[in-house]
Amino acid sequence: MVYYHVHNPTSLSPAQLDNYLAAGWYRMQLLIFTTDLITKDDRLVPVFWLRLVVNKYQPSRTHKKIIAANKGFTVAVEPLQITEELELLYKQYRETMDFDLSPTLQESLLGEEDTSVYQTKCITIRDGEELIAAGIFDEGENSIAGIINFYHSNYAVKSLGKYLMLLKLQFAQQHLKKYYYSGYISTVFSKFDYKLMVGAAATEVYNRQQEEWVPWQSVAKEKLEEWLLQSDNNTIE
Repeated sequence: MVYYHVHNPTSLSPAQLDNYLAAGWYRMQLLIFTTDLITKDDRLVPVFWLRLVVNKYQPSRTHKKIIAANKGFTVAVEPLQITEELELLYKQYRETMDFDLSPTLQESLLGEEDTSVYQTKCITIRDGEELIAAGIFDEGENSIAGIINFYHSNYAVKSLGKYLMLLKLQFAQQHLKKYYYSGYISTVFSKFDYKLMVGAAATEVYNRQQEEWVPWQSVAKEKLEEWLLQSDNNTIE
C-alpha cells in the first residue's frame, strides 16, 4: 500500500500529466501525489482512484434534467485566471460548506506560488452578469482531471456542482479526450460517491497491484479492500 508518495515537478507537459493520471496520481496545489490511504478522524481510510472512459458515457435522464434546468445560464471555458470575482465566489462557497477548504482559491490551487506547471482551465456559469459557479480542471493530451467546483449557495437547488461535472465531460467529448479523472472514492464513507454521478457504467477504478484500470461495475466494494489487503503483504510504503 502507498501512503502519500509526492512529486514536485518544475515542468509538466500534457502527455506527462496523462502518464501520472493513468498511474493513479493526482494534483494537490502544485504537487502531484498518489495514495491508497487517507487520514480521517484519526484513522486510516482506504481510497481508490476513478476515471471515466469518455466514449462509453451515455447521458441519463437525470443528466438531461440537470442540463435543461440550467440552459438559461451562460457558460464559458477559458484558461484559468484567478480573479477577485472568482475569489469572492470561492469565499462564499467555503463559508457555506461543512468540510475543510483552503482559505483562498489561490492557496487551494497554487499554494504560495504565483505560476503553475499545469494547463488549467476554468468553466464559468453566469446568471446575466453575475458569476454563480466555476469549475476548474487540468488538461492533458488525452485526458482531463477535475480539480474543484464551487458555486453560490443561492443556486444550490440547480445542482450546479453536478452540472459542472457534466460540462467538464462535454469539454472532454468535444476535444476528443479519452479519460476524465475525478479523484478517489472510499469504501468506508460515502462522501466521494458523487463522483460516480457522471456515469458509473463508464467508470473505471485503479488496481495498483495489477497496474490496471477495471470497470467499476465489475468490482464490489469488498473486492476493492481485498486489493489493499493483498498488496505487498499489507505493508505501507
